[in-house]
Amino acid sequence: MRHPEFEAALSQARRTPELWRLLLGMLLCLFVYLTTAISVFAVATGIVAAQEGPFAVMPFVQGIAQPDTPGKVMVLLLTFTGMALGPLLAAGALHGRGPVSLLGPSRLWVRGFVAALAAVLVIYLPLTLLGLRLAPPEPGLPLMHWLSLLPLMVPMLFLQIFAEEVLFRGYLQQQLAARFVARWIWFGIPSVLFALLHISPIAGANLPIVLLGVLTFAFLAADLAERTGSLGASMGLHFGNNFFGLFILATKGTITGAALFVSQSPQDRVGWESLAVAAAIPVLLAAWWLTRRLLRV
Repeated sequence: MRHPEFEAALSQARRTPELWRLLLGMLLCLFVYLTTAISVFAVATGIVAAQEGPFAVMPFVQGIAQPDTPGKVMVLLLTFTGMALGPLLAAGALHGRGPVSLLGPSRLWVRGFVAALAAVLVIYLPLTLLGLRLAPPEPGLPLMHWLSLLPLMVPMLFLQIFAEEVLFRGYLQQQLAARFVARWIWFGIPSVLFALLHISPIAGANLPIVLLGVLTFAFLAADLAERTGSLGASMGLHFGNNFFGLFILATKGTITGAALFVSQSPQDRVGWESLAVAAAIPVLLAAWWLTRRLLRV
């Protein structure tokens, strides 16, 4: 039994539920994402070559996999521009759907986003402060430099979470739900694809735990999208989670270039670090639970 809010949100998706439209739309999303990402990299490498010389281009490109400077983090986040545009273009061109049909009514979206972001702050902030005290991290960016970058970084982070949510919890989940009744299809397939796209050799032996955490997040975000009939809550949960993970306390060896602090232990170290990675799952569950309580869904 699906939630009535979600059923109402599928009204436009049901007009064009054909599977061929969705498959063609996903190909369009992939094309837009790849061409935009290539363009972003081309511009970025051109700037690096002009400022630092051609021999600086290759180290810059190799460093994008583990961005350790604000510039590299910005480039990485900007590559999500195409992922954000793709679903909007596909929904309009192949299904006759506007952005509101993907995101949900503005009132519901804002309410969900604010509630989920507040829940993340309530759960994550004291735990992060406790973690900083129990396991002192390495310093990241100086505070004033970090503050000066936030006006640029926050919109780029929002672009990144917007792109992933509108593709997986918006376009893909909604169009599958309009075509199929089985929950494992419309709820499960987008979540599993989301997790698989986060496979990274950086995690080493902890990769299964990392992927379990990502899959848990995907299920919780999909659940919030279904319960509320909009993407506001899933975006708020996503934004808050990534803000703490990218800008407050980043994991060593991952995306550290925009963080205030960097953990001393890399993600691939087995032992207590594995438990720390696994601990992210109950923290996510707590934020999801509190979001539901705030929204009464």
